[in-house]
Amino acid sequence: MSRVTLAQWQMLAAVVDHGGFSRAAEAVHKSPSTLNHAVHKLEEQLGVAVLEPVGRQVRLTEAGEMLLRRARQLLENADSLEDVASRLAEGLEAEIVLAIDQIFPPDALARALEAFSSAYPYVRVQLHETVLNGGVEMLQDGHADLLVTGLGARGYLGEPLVTVRFIAVAHPDHPLHRLDRELDLRDLEQHRQLVVRDSALRQSQDSGWLKAEQRWTVSHLDTSIDMLGRNLGFAWIPETRIRDGLAAGRLKPLPLSAGGVREIPIQLIHRDLDRAGPATRAMAQHLRDSVAACMAT
Repeated sequence: MSRVTLAQWQMLAAVVDHGGFSRAAEAVHKSPSTLNHAVHKLEEQLGVAVLEPVGRQVRLTEAGEMLLRRARQLLENADSLEDVASRLAEGLEAEIVLAIDQIFPPDALARALEAFSSAYPYVRVQLHETVLNGGVEMLQDGHADLLVTGLGARGYLGEPLVTVRFIAVAHPDHPLHRLDRELDLRDLEQHRQLVVRDSALRQSQDSGWLKAEQRWTVSHLDTSIDMLGRNLGFAWIPETRIRDGLAAGRLKPLPLSAGGVREIPIQLIHRDLDRAGPATRAMAQHLRDSVAACMAT
């Protein structure tokens, strides 16, 4: 039996996607007879009917559905292979896109971007400061080359990058501090919690303790920190973001009996390590190096 070609699977997919031979022919710039011949030849080679008529249109048979589902994976892999070859031929990327969760230490991020810019001054960088599932969504949609996140991303493998400590804090004059004793969750329920909104468009989620009767939800971590400084609520904030405020006495850790400090492991995830160009790989290394340098100081 002669082998079915990728081109035949592509033509079958076009017929299915466009609802018939005529529309598919217009879309792929081939004649209907060419598509018809390719699909019938495919059926002969496989010994299985993949299409059946429904009025003036056609639809997949049960066997055709299973086969085309597998074939689409082959087509996608073939496209990826061609893309890898194209990137290798072109060399350096013109632009890389980063999705970095706002909880990532800002000093480490600034250090990584500065080092990358020195090594690759002509590569454009798009930085998206995300929250929770926002970065994962960008990665899954193919809109980010690198993701730094505190969440797992289904279908992707990440590498540990750094662990971020969150501290429950409020202004020194906040009513919770005036209680002048160890606090529990019942104390927090009576006061306003400041929460940063998930930046995902489809699958947003809440994270952390969210039982306060009053809650303000903001879009950026810096807004939450500013409101803390204005004595407008309490929140769990990454220690690296408020180190100066704690040292200066503008913010004060809440004396919780439990849960006052949380540790969130952050990981680095490539959209596709095999397809990553030299600039993307370099950025990943600079992120690793910057974290190590910041931890050492």
